[in-house]
Amino acid sequence: MAIRIGIVNDVMLASRVLRRVLQNQPDFEVVWDAADGVEAVQKCVEDRPDIVLMDLVMPNMNGVEATRRIMIDAPCAVLVVTSTIGGHLNLVYEAMGYGALDVTTTPVVGDSRVSDDGEALRQKIRSLVTRPSERGARVSPAVATGAEVQSSALVAPRLVLLGASTGGPAAIHQILRLLPRDFNAAVVVAQHIDPEFVNGLGDWLASASRLPIQLTGGETILQAGQVYLLDSRHHAQLVGADRLSATDQAGGSYYCPSIDLLFSSAAEVARRGSVGVLLTGMGRDGAQGLLRMRQAGLSTISQSEDSCVVYGMPRAAEAIQASAMTANPDAIGDYLIQYIQ
Repeated sequence: MAIRIGIVNDVMLASRVLRRVLQNQPDFEVVWDAADGVEAVQKCVEDRPDIVLMDLVMPNMNGVEATRRIMIDAPCAVLVVTSTIGGHLNLVYEAMGYGALDVTTTPVVGDSRVSDDGEALRQKIRSLVTRPSERGARVSPAVATGAEVQSSALVAPRLVLLGASTGGPAAIHQILRLLPRDFNAAVVVAQHIDPEFVNGLGDWLASASRLPIQLTGGETILQAGQVYLLDSRHHAQLVGADRLSATDQAGGSYYCPSIDLLFSSAAEVARRGSVGVLLTGMGRDGAQGLLRMRQAGLSTISQSEDSCVVYGMPRAAEAIQASAMTANPDAIGDYLIQYIQ
């Protein structure tokens, strides 16, 4: 059965471009177009598609408010598709906060950001709609093993590693806004997101965080009281208790940066008292790495089902008893404040 798609864009040329890159695909069917958010909400209620390609800046009602209302009146997958990377990034992350699953750029002929004239967009649509169900029964976590952490750098900071995918920016935002200026750990954030939007994500998170945020894609010495946002053009791993290094090797991981790689490396070298947190997202990335952290005696947390946009990665972690506790983002922030002394 074809994926039913609604296109929301007030620029006729942009709508035509989107139709062109989706046509002649046997698994796609464009069922309607809308010129603004008001029309999009109405059409979703009357004829709910599998996914909505949502523009941001439109007359009458913008894409943020349209996403919010769609999630209330006719919930379905929403993919933000915007022609401009800069200038409106705050709207991108506001829309994600209301339930938009991901963001990408409008395909443009000859644009180096787009491979094969829209193939990146087509792949993203398929990944958001055609994956198997991410929901399922929760498993009660077992007692942590208490194994020794392999770390020779006793003066290295404790680490808080946040891994997230679909719906992650809003959850990370909630956690970081709670952490105090004197937070005595280095925070490393691995978020699956298109590379074009990483800088904007950093700016948006910085607007809520009391801790300075640094985008990193290479060799970095980690310091307490800093947030390090991984550049999604590269994978990253810990090569010492306080040293982060970029790599292009991640054991065949589909997502970048690989949360499994980051967490697994932490299990080998992170200082005792470090924490791994696996947040909302599709798939299984991070579950095995979180399990290794727990087996190494580190604290592990997964986001609660009722607070996830997509209960995929946390579900996978709980299914293998990788998380010692589950909580919503606010409770995770409160726990980190109490635990990191």
